[in-house]
Amino acid sequence: MSDKKNVFLTAEWRKLALAQYAVEKEILLKYLPPHTELDDWQGKYYVSLVGFMFLDVKLMGISIPFHTNFEEVNLRFYVKYKEEGIWKRGAVFISEIVPLPAITFVANTIYKEKYQTLPMKHVWNKNAEELIVEYLWKNSRWNKFAITSSPQIEPMALGSEEEFITEHYWGYTKIGPNKTSEYGVEHPRWEVYPVKEYTIDLDFGENYGKDFEFLNNRKPDSVFLAEGSEIRVMKGKKF
Repeated sequence: MSDKKNVFLTAEWRKLALAQYAVEKEILLKYLPPHTELDDWQGKYYVSLVGFMFLDVKLMGISIPFHTNFEEVNLRFYVKYKEEGIWKRGAVFISEIVPLPAITFVANTIYKEKYQTLPMKHVWNKNAEELIVEYLWKNSRWNKFAITSSPQIEPMALGSEEEFITEHYWGYTKIGPNKTSEYGVEHPRWEVYPVKEYTIDLDFGENYGKDFEFLNNRKPDSVFLAEGSEIRVMKGKKF
């Protein structure tokens, strides 16, 4: 664990719905931060649609009123960066949607991320037979990413695709022609819920741009639901 004084944000990320789409690497190269390389899973270059809840958010140890619990939906892809001979595996965000303007302002100002603010809501329902998790956000219309799973949680398999997707512990952002920002995210290994069915109803073009409009006609390569955990986001650096 890193020193507490290097922690920028603490929170919980819970009920993470993730859908993976294999895309041509050329689509992602224009978004690639300098000094990083695309990271692949068995030769596939994935973008992931991810919906989850931020809970008990604290900035520098302080809770901000009305900004402690909120939804996020993002589209991201996977990269790696070699530092002192060691590969660091991370994610790059095409866009991140949250319902609170102050969160967007802080993320875009401090981390140069690509947040936008839209109306959002979520549904969590659990009984003895199933767990239902839904994330909804409104652009010109309401978009939805929903998963129905078993209510029983399971360990994530070693060497699995789920492990590859969730164990990218760095965030990278292109902030100039030859400049990148980096921040670390710390969390324990996650557990997953076996997925029974899912619904993805959104306009990729409207939400993420014309480069990803073709995903409207594609089924995801994989969908899974992770329970999540407490997380720590570390102060960033630039290189």
